[in-house]
Amino acid sequence: MMGYNPPMKIRSITYFLDTTYPLDKQALQRASAFLAAARPAFESAGYTVQTARLATIPFPLMLPNVDPAALVQLAQELEQAAAALGFDYVSLGPALPSDIHTFAAIPAALAATQNAFFSGLLTTPAREVHLPAVRAAAQVIHQAAPISADGFANLRFAALANVLPGSPFFPAAYHLQVSPSFAIATEAADLAVEAFSQSGTLSQARAALVAQMEQHGRALHQVAAHLAARFPITFGGIDFSLAPYPSQALSLGAAMEALGVPGLGGHGSLAAAAILADTMDQAQFPRAGFSGLMLPVLEDAVLAQRAAEGLLTVKDLLLFSAVCGTGLDTVPLPGDASPDQLAALLLDLAALSSRLEKPLTARLMPIPGKQAGDATGFDFAFFANSRVLALHAAPLTGLLAGDELFDLRRREDRWKGV
Repeated sequence: MMGYNPPMKIRSITYFLDTTYPLDKQALQRASAFLAAARPAFESAGYTVQTARLATIPFPLMLPNVDPAALVQLAQELEQAAAALGFDYVSLGPALPSDIHTFAAIPAALAATQNAFFSGLLTTPAREVHLPAVRAAAQVIHQAAPISADGFANLRFAALANVLPGSPFFPAAYHLQVSPSFAIATEAADLAVEAFSQSGTLSQARAALVAQMEQHGRALHQVAAHLAARFPITFGGIDFSLAPYPSQALSLGAAMEALGVPGLGGHGSLAAAAILADTMDQAQFPRAGFSGLMLPVLEDAVLAQRAAEGLLTVKDLLLFSAVCGTGLDTVPLPGDASPDQLAALLLDLAALSSRLEKPLTARLMPIPGKQAGDATGFDFAFFANSRVLALHAAPLTGLLAGDELFDLRRREDRWKGV
């Protein structure tokens, strides 16, 4: 494997552990020892490792009494300890619908940290949509928006619908096992751009992408298997969601337009998303997390450009989520979006997730002082600036304003075999 220099990168080596609280120093030291071996092992195989991340069990399971002060103390201690051990970011997992008041502790912890991520579950383990949790997550987003002038704190919070533990991408990452594990998140949008730009037919393009994903999957798995046997630790798999970077060569939007869509957001875009997602599903490798088409607006140069042009809307992104992906990610919204408006959008996402039995997330970023159409002004290497998207939402009323839980089941194919 020496000398192999693939274009794709490892976005993150994510280590999952149950550290308990007070923090288990021995468990953290074992995590550090693993990282000290894992990073050079993947780099020796030719892969650039961008970040190392640490994900814990959900914070409500670590704290006997969750209040803002307790969560701030935990988050700061873990952030400091992880940084000293070589980890760039930490995720303290989701607030839980079964303990609804835990959502309210998150904004203070976001304000008190720089590299700590959080999430909140909108659904129950039985895939029920939890209306109070939907509103609680919307409130977190609303309160986190003014922590910084550009709304950047919401980069570190996501609302989760039917997301299982073990995803290496943040903020969705969390753990639910006693023993530790690790998983790999890739930055590999360039594989799709190359496959769909340089092939003569659609079938050739799809075959080329599958071949590239499987080639890298084998290489990554070989390194991971050696690490898992050495320590020992469970290898949870690869999340091959082809995460983009804000350049044309690393844009999933560019890959979709290479299929023949004149401008992403116009008709034909849904088909392009479905084709790309289905192609990715055909690749064989040890899977973790979403392993689906990821369309983060502010992390993708073409998505950001089409949103700025008014061609790509929030409703388009929600529609694409029906056939692919992780949901609504890094979506810039008006700074005056109310919690009730945000809740209406989150409810749509949760309903879509439960009806289709697929994990989806929402990382919404209201920007203080900005209105729909205003330019964003982020100074962040992983962001491409765009314009604020309109949020066509009003507060929900009637039965949807209640506190019920409801389930939505996948429709059976009653005509199969007819």
